[in-house]
Amino acid sequence: MNDWTLPPYKFDDGKSPGEPPKPGPASASDGVSQDPWAPQGPDPFRLSSDAATPPPPPEPPPEEPFRADLKHAAAKKKARKWGWVWGTLLVGFLLAVLSVAGGGAYVWFKYLKDTPALPSREALFAVNRAPGIRFEDRNGQVIATRGPRYGQRITLGTVPNYVPMAFLAAEDRRFYQHGAIDVQGIARAAWINWRAGRTRQGASTLTQQLAKGLFLTPDRVVKRKLQEMLLAYKLEQILTKDEILELYLNRIYFGAGTYGIDGASQTYFGKPASQLTLSEAALLASLPKAPSRLALTRDMERALARSRLILANMRKEGWITPEQESRALDDTPRLSPMALQDEGDYGWVLDYATAEAVKIAGQNAPDLVVRLTIDPLLQSEGAEVVRQTMATETTRSGASQAALLSLSADGAIRAMVGGTDYSESPFNRAVQAKRQPGSTFKPFVYAAAVEKGVLPTDMRVDEPVKFGTWEPENYSGGYRGPMTVEDALVTSINTVAVKLGQEVGGPAIGDLVRRFGITSLPPSPDLSVALGSYEVNLLQITSGFQVFQQGGLRIEPYVIESITTQGGQQIFQHQPPQGERRVYDVAHASMMVKMMKKVVTQGTAQRAAFGRPVAGKTGTSQNWRDAWFVGFTPDYVTGVWVGNDDEKPMNKVVGGDIPASIWRRFMMTAHQTLAVRDFEWLLPDPAPQSEPDPRNGFYETLSAEFSRAASELEAPPPAAPAPGQPAQDNLPY
Repeated sequence: MNDWTLPPYKFDDGKSPGEPPKPGPASASDGVSQDPWAPQGPDPFRLSSDAATPPPPPEPPPEEPFRADLKHAAAKKKARKWGWVWGTLLVGFLLAVLSVAGGGAYVWFKYLKDTPALPSREALFAVNRAPGIRFEDRNGQVIATRGPRYGQRITLGTVPNYVPMAFLAAEDRRFYQHGAIDVQGIARAAWINWRAGRTRQGASTLTQQLAKGLFLTPDRVVKRKLQEMLLAYKLEQILTKDEILELYLNRIYFGAGTYGIDGASQTYFGKPASQLTLSEAALLASLPKAPSRLALTRDMERALARSRLILANMRKEGWITPEQESRALDDTPRLSPMALQDEGDYGWVLDYATAEAVKIAGQNAPDLVVRLTIDPLLQSEGAEVVRQTMATETTRSGASQAALLSLSADGAIRAMVGGTDYSESPFNRAVQAKRQPGSTFKPFVYAAAVEKGVLPTDMRVDEPVKFGTWEPENYSGGYRGPMTVEDALVTSINTVAVKLGQEVGGPAIGDLVRRFGITSLPPSPDLSVALGSYEVNLLQITSGFQVFQQGGLRIEPYVIESITTQGGQQIFQHQPPQGERRVYDVAHASMMVKMMKKVVTQGTAQRAAFGRPVAGKTGTSQNWRDAWFVGFTPDYVTGVWVGNDDEKPMNKVVGGDIPASIWRRFMMTAHQTLAVRDFEWLLPDPAPQSEPDPRNGFYETLSAEFSRAASELEAPPPAAPAPGQPAQDNLPY
């Protein structure tokens, strides 16, 4: 084999062995002969030192070719990812906006829609300002001053600097640093209350307290709190901080019916606010937190303890020096005699008259002078009689309270005694208490029967009666048989009253008492109304009896004669009715009065007699819980109630006992200067329109036979007959 037969050397030129070169002009830059037979590269058969040189490293693999479609897909994927993020955020934002808007709308319509509107700046000093009232008796003598006491309007420049500072130390030390709502204070109070497990600290700003005092009720409910915040915000939009503080000092409540710093200073210390000492200012600043509980006339010690904390706060804030604090602590304020005045026996009258005056003059009326119908002599006598009687009778009677109310013939209230001691119990039992009148209500049932044609001489039988399961009985037990309607009323027979009630019906009784001014009964009371089971107050039942006194005319009771401003401008003057208001026939009223006169002369109210023509009716409720007597002369009609506030039964006290005794003593004083006279309008009794009941003779004979039989049964047995004489025949009964 020769060398030419060996396979050709494989060149590393990327061409397959034996591949012929491609024809074409050679590039000058190649530097290679175009001779296809010229040697190409090194001679494989030539030995050379270059043979030991290692081959060059392999070239790195070529990069992937650029793919624009893949780049676009990645971008789209990234865009989709952020699109979801932004979409979620947008949806969340929209939901939040909708939730806030919906929640705001809910809060607005549920809690804030009826928030009171703010008046003008100047009107804020008078808004919802109840009038102060000076009361006079029927003779023009001043009884008392009642209602809010405001004093003079002050500005910050007219009082010492420590006066407003004391209130800021007590209520809102950061008043000038926060807005209408103190967010920092809310957070602090929430933390303190959470740690304590109960509410120990509030976070209301002074502006919020002002808004509550001017426009809202003190109820601790969410609605009131939200409205308070809204009003506080509005106040700070129209007033400066100094103006808000001035308004607060002029309108805040200090207890004892006193509003405003000057009114409180005048009431408690007898001086204007411009003359307050530091200790007095701190003491007054202690009151707005709990004005009724801390009122200086009620709990001076607790108010003083709080004033010491206020002085300490003022020293910590740098508003006073330690020396000033020490001097103030040593200077204990003294109350003026005016602050300790007692309204005495007029308390119940003034409570009632204040409410009536506000109804007439309005809430925003100026300060008023109110002349009352009260007779000072009768008011004093009524209170004294009630007090003395109950002081001596309580142990025996088991009764602790009594009330008295007296009307003159024109309906004027001359005396109103609501209990035994106003200072111990201001509850007015003459107008506020509703109790069962018992038999005192029977005249209205009889009046309805007379209106239906029943006469005092008509006969009814006192006998056992039963209506369903109800079996009314007489107070004394037993039954008296036939009797006149008049006798049944005079002796207060229950069975006859119930029979008359059944005859006339509940609607007729309900209609009559409404005409007489008694409004507490339903339109159609049940049959128990005949025994006074429905509750009434003393004022209404006494006024109802006045219809009998006035011959069937209804006169509205009243306590206010006139109202004027303290400047003399007349606001109200009581006028008698232009025409008669007849609610009951005079002939019927005449029969009723004659029957009720016999209640006093012959019946259950004989203790009430005092030598004058008197008519009335006693009453005792079930289980002796209430005892009443309401009676009248031509000049006065007076009602008396005796009992216990807790409705505890008395020791069998009846209306003809303590109530009749109280009534008699009072009426003797009321009539001591009046001439004796009878009811001039009384008419002759009508003649009976029908023959007597034919059964009357039978009942009378039967009664006589029973009496004869009873007497014979009680007689000693007859002596035995002599021997040989026949025995007498036995009587048939």
